This record gives sequence, structure tokens and C-alpha cells, in this order.
Amino acid sequence: MGRGQVPAAERALAIIWFLARQPRAVTAATIARELAIPRSSLYHLLDALEAQGFVAHISERRRYELGIAAFEIGSAFQRQAGLERLARPLLADLALRVGHTCHLGILDGREVLYLLKESPVDADELVTDVGVRLPAHLTASGRAMLAADQPQGVLARLGPRPDLGRRTTKGPTGYPKLIPIMRADRTRGWSLEDGEVTEGYASVGAVVRSRGWRPTAAISATFRSEELTADAREALAEEVGAVADVLTARLGGVPSRGARR
Repeated sequence: MGRGQVPAAERALAIIWFLARQPRAVTAATIARELAIPRSSLYHLLDALEAQGFVAHISERRRYELGIAAFEIGSAFQRQAGLERLARPLLADLALRVGHTCHLGILDGREVLYLLKESPVDADELVTDVGVRLPAHLTASGRAMLAADQPQGVLARLGPRPDLGRRTTKGPTGYPKLIPIMRADRTRGWSLEDGEVTEGYASVGAVVRSRGWRPTAAISATFRSEELTADAREALAEEVGAVADVLTARLGGVPSRGARR
């Protein structure tokens, strides 16, 4: 972003905050006076904010008020905060029980955003910390959510002809490799990555659903690749899946345990 765009962004945010504090719709003149924004600049900002839904223009009254997009962002924050609150004790108990670091992640575009991380005592230091974003197609969490989504949802996130890329020497770089992985994950009800995020480490993940069978989040557990056999990995995935289903039920969704058996 260029230097000249920063003041415009700051002014746009100031407008949103100003409208959020008003008990009723206000005129452009009021906004310009209270925020010391030149009228010529103000109308350009209001038009841009209106186009994005953050400001609503009541044309017959020549006034402005907060738009629906601001409400949607607030609602999304409430959902995310509620998700973290419900998941935290479940994740802490899971990490203690299985002895591995566990995460709660959500999809954000083509990436997984990690919201929570719970580790047992003396756990290895991992790249997957709270606030970290990683390519969804490489992580167990991301694949669990992608596999649970509709094909059009996956296309919307990754693009029609994605160049997916890798972090290590492993992992799918396009749909020809990713689609069979998602099909297998969907059939067994959980996902696995091994050495695709960090060499020498693997993870299993299971989807968390909300109302309407929508993939909302995923719970995962990370371990050293050499530590667990195939049977042990499956057993761990069952533990992770059981916790994901508990969180699904608490969010008002329908658990998918039948698909993991």
C-alpha cells in the first residue's frame, strides 16, 4: 500500500467508528465537520464504503448510517470468540490425554488460521502457533475442512487452476494430486499430513461442523512422524475426531462420527 493510501484507510475507519457511535443517521456535513475531512474527499470515501456495504446512504434524507457489512464483521467476531471459548477446555483436555500438541484452526481464504494451541508438558516447539497462517492444502486441519466442503466451495477458495506450492519436498501442488487426497479424507472422516508442513512431523485433523453441515473449524494433533505407527495414527485420529464431534454438537451441528468408523 502506498503512503498516500494510508490516510485514506485511516479516514475510512474513522468514518465507520464515528457512525457506529451515532444513535441515528447523520449528514455528510456532520461527518466532515466532526472528523475534519474535506467534503471532496469525504464523498469518495463514503461511496467506496457504501459499495462495500460498510455505510448505508438514506438518499431521501441525505444521511448516512452504518451498513450491514459492519454488522456481519461483528457477528463473525462473536462466532469466532464463541468458538474459542467452547473449544479451549476440550483442546486442553485432549492435549493432556493424548500427549501431543493440539490446535483449533479455521479457513481464511486459501490458508488455515490457528486460533488455539494446547500442548502437554515439555512439548516440541512447532511452527503452528496461535495466529500463524499456513496453506490449507498442506495441513491436516485445512484438508479436513476442504474435504468436508462442497466442490464449488473448494474452487472458490483455491481458484480454478491453483498453483498450490509446497513448504517441504512433500505435498500436492495442484488439483490432480489434491483431489484424491480429499476423497480419501472424506471417506475415512479424518485427514493426515506427514512432513508437508515441517519435516519430521505429522498431524491428523478432523472437521468441526456448525448448523447446516457446514465445515466451521478443525481440530488437529501434531506428533513426530517416527513416534506413531499407522494403527497409532488412526487411534489418535479417532480421539481427535471424537473431540471435534463434541464441539460440533455444542455449536448446534450434527456430528459426523459415522463417517469415521
